[in-house]
Amino acid sequence: MRDWSERHRLAGRRVGFVPTMGALHEGHLALVDEARRHSDVVVVSVFVNPLQFDVRADFDRYPRPIDDDLRACADAGVDAVYAPTAAAMYPPGFQTHVEPGPLAERLEGEHRPGHFRGVTTVVAKLFAAVRPHVAVFGQKDAQQLAVVRRMALDLDLGIEIVGMPTVREPDGLALSSRNRRLGPEQRAAAVVVSRALRSIEESLRQGTTDATVLVRRAAEVIDAEPLARLEHVEIVDPDTFEPVHTVDRPSLALAAVWFGEVRLIDNLLLSTG
Repeated sequence: MRDWSERHRLAGRRVGFVPTMGALHEGHLALVDEARRHSDVVVVSVFVNPLQFDVRADFDRYPRPIDDDLRACADAGVDAVYAPTAAAMYPPGFQTHVEPGPLAERLEGEHRPGHFRGVTTVVAKLFAAVRPHVAVFGQKDAQQLAVVRRMALDLDLGIEIVGMPTVREPDGLALSSRNRRLGPEQRAAAVVVSRALRSIEESLRQGTTDATVLVRRAAEVIDAEPLARLEHVEIVDPDTFEPVHTVDRPSLALAAVWFGEVRLIDNLLLSTG
């Protein structure tokens, strides 16, 4: 992978990169299109990273349709697919990790211990192999995007990190590889996540700025769906991910909701203008 990238770099071409865990969908392909706008050649990685799963069963159940992913990449004009094995990424004796800072301690970091340590470690290794000029991440994983941006800045990686708006189904559900694990009734119920976030936006538009009230209203929307189990809804500063008490500046509403054994996350940027 590194040799391939170096040849393109020496030829003066910009290398774009989209890291994924596979089970590709239209959201991933939108990231590929965005990477193409920033570069001359595009690499997609497909690697289900064991380090970022805090529950082994969740890792085992994660979909791995590699043949479908390769076809999707070919159809999208991807120039190279990097699909290392876990043994290649973490050979015997592997012991070095990238430790994220306070930005990774709340929300996803709190509910999924070790998750962001796994993310930063694998992304650093993928960056070292692919050697991109630019890497594109989806904003659905907003905290992950912020943590990766912080890592790239703090470690002077010289890689431009681009965030891409969340791609949604017509009914508002954020596209996710986990969606394919939902049963038909769960899939129909899952739209409640984006509906709850939109309820925050609507209440804010009507003049409610108290974050506690806004969060309570969103939680009520989710609790009204029998198949949904709320993990958390919060409103935070989009840069620090610290809680916001009064929404009088741009803020980020985030939600994590369980449908059976499937955990879905979503977020919505709140504007006060």
